[in-house]
Amino acid sequence: MKKYVFGVDVGGTTIKMGFFTVEGELLEKWEIPTRRENNSENVLPDIAAAIDGKLAEKGISKEEVSGVGFGVPGPVTKEGIIKMNANLGWRDKHAAKELGELTGLPCMGGNDVRTAGLGEMWKGGAAEYKNAVFLTLGTGVGSAIIIEGNVILGAMGAAGEIGHIKVDMEETEACGCGGIGCAEQYASATGIVRMAKKKLAESEKASVLREEEVTAKAVFDAYKAGDELATEVVEKFGHYLGYSLAATAAVLDPEAFIIGGGVSKAGDILLDVVQKYYKQYVWPGCRDKKFVLAKLGNDAGIYGAASYVL
Repeated sequence: MKKYVFGVDVGGTTIKMGFFTVEGELLEKWEIPTRRENNSENVLPDIAAAIDGKLAEKGISKEEVSGVGFGVPGPVTKEGIIKMNANLGWRDKHAAKELGELTGLPCMGGNDVRTAGLGEMWKGGAAEYKNAVFLTLGTGVGSAIIIEGNVILGAMGAAGEIGHIKVDMEETEACGCGGIGCAEQYASATGIVRMAKKKLAESEKASVLREEEVTAKAVFDAYKAGDELATEVVEKFGHYLGYSLAATAAVLDPEAFIIGGGVSKAGDILLDVVQKYYKQYVWPGCRDKKFVLAKLGNDAGIYGAASYVL
């Protein structure tokens, strides 16, 4: 009987690894460095070696392991083929097949944000929902669409890029994707800092933000304290993200939106401002959706990766 499963979250600096029971109990987690030299040729062998080492340490045979799940940045097909990953230097790499050959175990994988969304669905903030949209607000805006418990990938594994819905046709600065006016330019930590610095430069209003390093956390802290300039920034953040989620709801009709990533540490006050604008813009039939904070933090990726093979 299969008792265990591995979940692997591949990042540009470190690879997070989790060893689970098939019921979802995290037995152990650890990290190994991401060796990116020579187009990251060592990454998959390093993962396989770490898995072999853990099984040897625990005295567990591979017959007791259901498999290995992994999450990586960038588009990944349902077959586990990584279409393109700039950080690792991979293109059209059949990671699932290669890792399976290295480990002798079944392997499945997907995009890291979609994987984290599955983790939240399995054991986190979205555990009571089967239809949800998971967002991570960090350097960018990542998202995962989950319908009837399954992540929607799209033709090339790129479905769910809510951060690149166009929300401001008057914007002149380019998004990291090369487009202009994307939600990510206002709803990410990077976007919040950009908006705050722009307002500080254009306005002479007094603000505590003039006295410290401008970060997304500093902006939300100032907003909580009633700072007028910070309030303008957070309201604009809520406006654009709320609009984007209203558009998303009209297409998908999810039960809930689960919001994670560094920006979500602002807490319920973030949910409040996003919901305010969401309700202003949404089609009435999708008005009453749940807005929930993610619970698993940096562990969401390993949980979601493990869930792929269960």
